[in-house]
Amino acid sequence: MAKLSTEELLSAFKEMTIIELSEFVKEFEETFDVTAAAVAVAGPAGGAAAAEEEQTEFDVVLESAGDKKIAVIKEVRALTSLGLKEAKEVVDSAPKAVLEGATKEAAEKAKEALEAAGATVTVK
Repeated sequence: MAKLSTEELLSAFKEMTIIELSEFVKEFEETFDVTAAAVAVAGPAGGAAAAEEEQTEFDVVLESAGDKKIAVIKEVRALTSLGLKEAKEVVDSAPKAVLEGATKEAAEKAKEALEAAGATVTVK
């Protein structure tokens, strides 16, 4: 059997109906003991690592207020423009997200400000 080039294979697939292509995929999976989903996931090497590098939105999570609760409440108010009662509720209900969907720079600034006030913070 002659070896087909990628272009020839694609040309052959283009001529197939959806049903024929579906049957081909099933036969391919049975013959090589793989699944099409596994092939798609295995796709480009390091796909998950690339997705992590491209993260553009970050959540700033207040883990605990620490000893200086009042200073942390003031920082939460400054970062979120919440009222005093709402900011206190956020601090009291830690761990709680203070900012969601923030840029990397904004998340880092918020983390630094909250940590300076005495809070324990994580950025996700």
